[in-house]
Amino acid sequence: MLVKKLALLGTMLAMVLVAVAPAFGQTAPPEGVQSFSVLSQYHTTEPVSYEQIPPVGGDHDPVLQNCGFYEEPVRNENVVHSLEHGAVWITYSPDLPADQVEALRALASGHTHVLVSPYPGLPTPVVASAWGEQLWLEDAYDPRLEQFVGAFEQGPQNPEPGAPCSGGIGEPQ
Repeated sequence: MLVKKLALLGTMLAMVLVAVAPAFGQTAPPEGVQSFSVLSQYHTTEPVSYEQIPPVGGDHDPVLQNCGFYEEPVRNENVVHSLEHGAVWITYSPDLPADQVEALRALASGHTHVLVSPYPGLPTPVVASAWGEQLWLEDAYDPRLEQFVGAFEQGPQNPEPGAPCSGGIGEPQ
């Protein structure tokens, strides 16, 4: 009987650690982050009109966009599914200087839940987005970018903690 109770206690402790441990690695959000209330997260195969550019959440495609670096724009609805899984989406103007694009590629390669892609029509040259959170940046070297990733990749704001950012569509570079 004691062995069963200890086994149950050990299992419960492990479950708590798996749920809580990622939050210990989070950093504080950087200055300038805009927060948005995201109420809906239904799956749809239809195009979705989003209030933010790029979107920070909402209804989305049932298939997520695999995290990593992309040289071409990706579909909003698939990336929003990735955001729901705790991804940070770093978008950049297609005319961003090559050295900055390479810096973003390097940033993506060191993370499991970071997606980088060009995005025409951004309000600033670089925009970092997570579920319900966004930061506008003038360049890829702004130290707040890495702070944003540290605060929101698999962060407490995401609706599906621990969910993967792979097994969907897209072949990151």
